Amino acid sequence: MTASPLRIAVIGAGPGGYAAAFLAADLGMQVTLIDPEVNPGGVCLYRGCIPSKALLHVAKLIEESEQARNWGIDFARPKIDLARLRSWKEGVVNKLTGGLGVLSKQRKVEYVRGMAAFENSNTLRITKTDKSEEARSFDRIIIATGSRPAIIPTLKIDSPRLMDSTGALNLEDVPGSLLVVGGGYIGLELGSVYAALGTRVTVVEMLSGLLPGADRDLVLPLHKRLEKMFAAILLNTTVASLKEEAAGIRARFEGSAIKEENREQVFDRVLVSVGRKPNSEIPGLENTQVRVGARGFIEVNKQLQTADPSIYAIGDVVGEPMLAHKASHEGRTAVEAIAGQKVAFEPNAIPAVVFTDPEVAWAGLTETQAEKENREIKVAKFPWGASGRAVTLDRPEGMTKLIIDPQSERVLGVGIVGVGAGELIAEGVLAIEMAALARDVAMTIHPHPTLSETVMESAEVFFGTSTHVYRPKRG
Repeated sequence: MTASPLRIAVIGAGPGGYAAAFLAADLGMQVTLIDPEVNPGGVCLYRGCIPSKALLHVAKLIEESEQARNWGIDFARPKIDLARLRSWKEGVVNKLTGGLGVLSKQRKVEYVRGMAAFENSNTLRITKTDKSEEARSFDRIIIATGSRPAIIPTLKIDSPRLMDSTGALNLEDVPGSLLVVGGGYIGLELGSVYAALGTRVTVVEMLSGLLPGADRDLVLPLHKRLEKMFAAILLNTTVASLKEEAAGIRARFEGSAIKEENREQVFDRVLVSVGRKPNSEIPGLENTQVRVGARGFIEVNKQLQTADPSIYAIGDVVGEPMLAHKASHEGRTAVEAIAGQKVAFEPNAIPAVVFTDPEVAWAGLTETQAEKENREIKVAKFPWGASGRAVTLDRPEGMTKLIIDPQSERVLGVGIVGVGAGELIAEGVLAIEMAALARDVAMTIHPHPTLSETVMESAEVFFGTSTHVYRPKRG
């Protein structure tokens, strides 16, 4: 007699949720995927990663048309049809989410449009979008409810001119001026889009540098380029208050770097992008043994199992970094654990990418982290000014670096700033996960001329044998 398949419910159909649901179905489980949207995709596909990257592609095209003057090619000033641009962006989203809907049906995943509440550890009350309700029981439940934009209470005003990342992606208009509160990756990416479309963008960051947490040498080339694109970058500065007026939103700044005459400025729109909060306030969660920490993250072990044996949690709701690819891998780990496999989510490197221009990407140990931990490292850097491919692209401002253990010569971290850094970082992740030595990277033949060569030449720099960087011999 064959055993009945495990009944699995996944709450939330973002990259973590649908990856978990699809793998569970592939492994023969009976899967129910619950989400209010028409198709799987979650915030990432509907209101995050995908629409923002579509708009960033447009922004890059506009910037390249201007840069082409350096090469003897003149284009007319771009004419922007916002309605068609929005339609194209929405088409990208619909194509991808529709494809996930098809994959869901092919795998016989039951997709339920609605919201779920816990009656107990194994039973969910599902309120569907048509207002009907039903209680369903499952053997295991995976929470993949994601996160939402964080709000600063003192800056919360009732105004259509005040936007979060979702509102900014709607692209209702191209404002004359935009204040971006927060110098993290969301604010810089969206600020870059609006600047390329013609908006005067001012970024305010309370700390001493953009992209807090990233190594400063990776941020520097981006900062220099953004200084040319943006109207102003205000560091060590906070927004004390926002007030709506007929002409726009008046912002009052505080900080030692602000001149008195600039303390108050009026903007057509304001984007608040100061991070995200986990969606852990799930109705009825108190009816289970699930524990939520002080910062709002659901507590899990290395198999992504909560304190309740029947319930697992993945993605943004369990902790940082809040990244789609982390959520997907956690989802797969949780399902494999439910299937009885010996697994643990213990990555040596989770890549981070900022899709600005230039892009910034890093994985594994950073210099900043090594300094905090008092850890001895060697750093090998290859400047893109010595890269034939970077020069042919007229983008020599980039840099690739390796963080190397001085004793074992193992690659512990990789950092890249430059065009296409987000694509290049995967090689670094593989090197870190495979415990590659700097010599392994140096001896791996890379195609010429490519930007990927900069990874190889960074390793050669470590040994003092880089073809395109001269290092005089000591003694």
